This record gives sequence, C-alpha cells and structure tokens, in this order.
Amino acid sequence: MALNLEDYFRTVYEDKLLVKMPEREDEQLTAATRLLEKRREMAEVEQALATQKEEFHVKMESLHQRREELGNKEELLKESLLKFDKFLKENDTKRSRAVRKARAERDMARQKDRDIERLGKEIDALQARKERLQGRVKNNAIYWEYMNKVTNRSEKFEEIRELTVRFDALLSTREQLLQRESEGQERMEAERMRLHRYTKDCSDLILQYNNQLATLQTQLDDARSQALKWESTWNHIQATAAKKTLLLGQIKMVTLNLYQMLNKQTKQEGEVAVEDTAGQLDKIQLFIQDLSDILCDLKRMDMVSAHTSSHVN
Repeated sequence: MALNLEDYFRTVYEDKLLVKMPEREDEQLTAATRLLEKRREMAEVEQALATQKEEFHVKMESLHQRREELGNKEELLKESLLKFDKFLKENDTKRSRAVRKARAERDMARQKDRDIERLGKEIDALQARKERLQGRVKNNAIYWEYMNKVTNRSEKFEEIRELTVRFDALLSTREQLLQRESEGQERMEAERMRLHRYTKDCSDLILQYNNQLATLQTQLDDARSQALKWESTWNHIQATAAKKTLLLGQIKMVTLNLYQMLNKQTKQEGEVAVEDTAGQLDKIQLFIQDLSDILCDLKRMDMVSAHTSSHVN
C-alpha cells in the first residue's frame, strides 16, 4: 500500500514539483527572491499533499467500512445458504421417506397379490387331493367290506380295530426282525472287513520285518567286511608303527652320536639332555651353519687374495 501511495503522489504532483528554468528576464532576480519563490512553491505542494493525504485516508476509511458491510452481508448470505441447504435436505428426507413408504406399500400390495395367487393354487391343489382321496376311499371300500366279513366270521377278533392293531403289531415285529437281520449282516460285514484288514496288516508287518531282517543282514555283512578291513589296517599300522619306532630309535642314536662328536670338537659340555633329540638337532644345525659361514669366509678370502695377486702381476 505504501508503494502505491508513493506512485500516486508522484504521478499527481510530478508536474508541480518540476521547477521551470528561469528565463532571460528573470536572471536579474536576486538569490533571496528565488529562495522565497522556491519555499512558497514547496509550501503549496506540501499543502496539496496534505489535502490529498486527507482525502486518501477518508477514501480508505470508506473502503474499510464498505468491506465490513460486505463481510456482514457475506455472513448473512452464508447463514441464508445454510438455512436453505438445511431446508433442501429436510425436503429431500421427507421426499425419500414418502418414496420409501410408497415403495413399501407397492411391495406389500404385490406381496398380497402373490399370497392370494399362492393360496388359490394351494386351494386348487387341496381340492385335487380331496378328489383323489375320495377316489381312493371309493376304490378301497371293497377292503372295508372284506374286513367286516372277516371279523364277522372270526371268533378271535370282534372289531376291525383289533384286527388292524394285530396286523400293525405283526408288521412292527417283522420290521424289527428285518432291522436285526440287517444289523447282524452289517456287523458280520464289519467283522469280515476287520479280519481282512488284520490279515493284510499282518502280511504287511511280516513283509516289513523280512525287509528289515534283510537290511540288518546286509548291514551285518558290511560290518563284518569293515571289521576285516580295519583289522587288516590295524595290523598294517602296527607293523608300520614298529618300523617307524625302529627308524626313530636309529635317528635318535645317530643324532646323539653327532651331538656327542660336536661336543668333542667344540670341547663343550652337554647342554642338552640325552632324550631331547630336537634340541640336539638344533645344536647340530647351528654348528653346521657356523661351519658353512666359516667356509664361505675362507672362499671369499681366497678369491680376494687371488684377485689381488693378479693385479700385482
């Protein structure tokens, strides 16, 4: 906003702030007169700037109030929109409820139509069944007449009900006997299957034991073969160990003799025990190394003396 204000005042008063070049007839004015003229012009410009600033502040206050009014109107508009949205939602809810109610009533009417149709079909089916049963009763009437004749001639049964009860008892007994026979057949079949499975399991077990026995026999043969092999190897190891032991004893004796000869040559007392063959070998190695060094020094001296004599000649 400060930058815009500065541009505004610069644009409005740029022409007024421009100082005109003095013409030829003003050249006679004194410096004091020109200074007073400049001050007067600056005062006029400052007065104009103050007036414009006041007008600008008034406009800014008006714009601020206008903005507040617009904000209040916007809040009122938002509240109105919220109320209208709530009104629309309530109308949608009522309309949805009415639609669901109408749909439920239509579904109920269709269900009742279906129930009526189903009940009509059931009535037709029951009527047809009634006609069939009446036909069966008519056809079975001869059996009823026959039962009456039987009870009239029978001395044991006086009523048809007693005859039917006896017949039902005999029929139930027959069913029980058939059920027992069926259960006996099932138990017999189960026992037969169990015997078959037991026989098969025993055969499989015998076959498995035979296979294990063959495997164990093979392992026994392999173990015996390995035992013979390792026995031969052990004998060879024992023979080889005897030879190695004899060779080791010979090496120790030779080493001891060399060490004793070394002590005689160096005229030193024995610093190593008789059983310490490794220590004796170390001493012998040091002695041989010393002799080798001495021999190398002698050869070097001979070569130097020969070289010197050749130069002298």
